[in-house]
Amino acid sequence: MKVVLFGYQKWGARLLADLLASRHEVVLAVSHPEEGEWAPEIFHESMGDLAREHGIPVVYREKAVDDELVRTIKESGAEIGVACNWRTWISPDVFSAPTRGTVNTHDSLLPRYAGFSPLNWALINGESQVGVTAHWMDAELDRGQIITQRTVPVTATDTTADLFHRTVVLFGPLALEAFDRVENGPSDWLTQDPAHASFFHKRADPDNRIHWDRAAGDLVNLVRAQTGPYPNAWCLHEGRRLRVLEASVSRERCGGTNGRVFAREGTGVIVVAGPEAWRGGQHGLVLQRVRDEDDVEHVAGDWFRRMGEYLT
Repeated sequence: MKVVLFGYQKWGARLLADLLASRHEVVLAVSHPEEGEWAPEIFHESMGDLAREHGIPVVYREKAVDDELVRTIKESGAEIGVACNWRTWISPDVFSAPTRGTVNTHDSLLPRYAGFSPLNWALINGESQVGVTAHWMDAELDRGQIITQRTVPVTATDTTADLFHRTVVLFGPLALEAFDRVENGPSDWLTQDPAHASFFHKRADPDNRIHWDRAAGDLVNLVRAQTGPYPNAWCLHEGRRLRVLEASVSRERCGGTNGRVFAREGTGVIVVAGPEAWRGGQHGLVLQRVRDEDDVEHVAGDWFRRMGEYLT
């Protein structure tokens, strides 16, 4: 089939590479402008550059909504569209411009974790697996009928970066599998059940703040979800921001006031955490590695020279 690809960064580039190696023909690439936006190094890879290397026309849009883009897609002869890491709105006129419509690829097991930062949110919530979904685009974001999915297990030590590396390579194979089903069947698409759906917002700095009334296991998940290159989980120590790079659940249960630096454990320090921590039935959070406001990393046991301080 003749394909128009809506994509960006490494996700889009890897999907384009798989399409170039397939029997399908990419006739148009649509990407976001690549200048002026900071992104972590692991995301760097230009879909636009790869497209131009192979003689594929490239157009850039912040949002895919305009009549000119609709005309360009129709003039390209595109039979099907596929979107991968497209960060903004694609209007119904645009995603309907290819004769068969457009498939979106999303890095969650829909209908759960629709929306933004799905890998981060899934890890924060302690999910045992994540995945990638190919579904038809319709007027509702991430709500179209599901064509196919692939799952990825989550281990106890995985970070979001680990899950990114494991899922980014699945977008191409998943899109090709979806194309095969579109052409050859079976076409028994799965309608998403709203009763099982969840929709998440983009993550922002306040979302990464550590709240010490949460269970230590949940805080470990937050730290893992926000390990670099993502903005780290953080708290305040003596009024200054302290980023938490690595943490674990304490071996012992401890009680007292949430946020109190309680005792040493190995090379780390235990901080009282959890709901009703004053009753003494909760495990604490062991800070293992931290980073100060000067961007210097410390072993937590070296950073905290005395016990009894409070983190807020």
